[in-house]
Amino acid sequence: MDNLFEIKNLTVEYKSLNKEENSSVIAVNGVSLTIKEGETYALAGESGCGKSTLAKALTKLVTPKSGEILFLGKNIFKQTRAEKKNYPKEVQMIFQNPYSSLNPKMKIGEILKEPLDINTDYSYKRKKVIIKNILQEVGLQYNSTELYPHEFSGGQRQRIAIARALILNPKIIIADEPVSALDASIQAQIINLLKEMKRQKNLTILFISHDLNVIRYLADRVGIMYFGKLIEEGTTENIFRFPKEEYTKTLLNSAPTLH
Repeated sequence: MDNLFEIKNLTVEYKSLNKEENSSVIAVNGVSLTIKEGETYALAGESGCGKSTLAKALTKLVTPKSGEILFLGKNIFKQTRAEKKNYPKEVQMIFQNPYSSLNPKMKIGEILKEPLDINTDYSYKRKKVIIKNILQEVGLQYNSTELYPHEFSGGQRQRIAIARALILNPKIIIADEPVSALDASIQAQIINLLKEMKRQKNLTILFISHDLNVIRYLADRVGIMYFGKLIEEGTTENIFRFPKEEYTKTLLNSAPTLH
């Protein structure tokens, strides 16, 4: 498999909001990793370890202090105008809270049509067909387009968020804690949906979670983050069966299991 993303010595720093203070926090500290085409790479670690900040850097929501992010071999912060325009089509994100990530004033049809309006010149008829197909793929009816986000359950809203992320046929989906706000039974449905979408569309997924049981079920490779650093990575089997770092062992031992 070819490398989709190559992250090299990435450092992301947050400045203090207090102008009188000249302080900062390093959220991601010299991280290097690769994400291969067609795999599910999971980032694990406790809250505040830098997982979400790394995801935001990949989607250009934050600018790194130093280091490089290469997408298909090219630095995402040194792209041509055409590459900048195309990048959002290739890299999409699913956020943790499916309610706050959907505009409550827009109908579902408008929410799904918006990415097509911005990024394509498709006819209205073609957009309508695409929306109908993607809703069917995520397990929702086409008449959902006339409803608002508050008229759906949490699981249904996350299906809508997944549909929005997939509607441009991206190469990679970055899923930032996409099931942590859902009930356990609904979590399983959404995880299985992601797994099925990956199979059908040959997707690459960067899956960010603190839930190690979900990661073990879904991921091909795992990276463990601790205080902004990537301290260990490997295949899912090796990380779970033969962890090397003490923090990784502690993290695995703290994960609840059902016997």
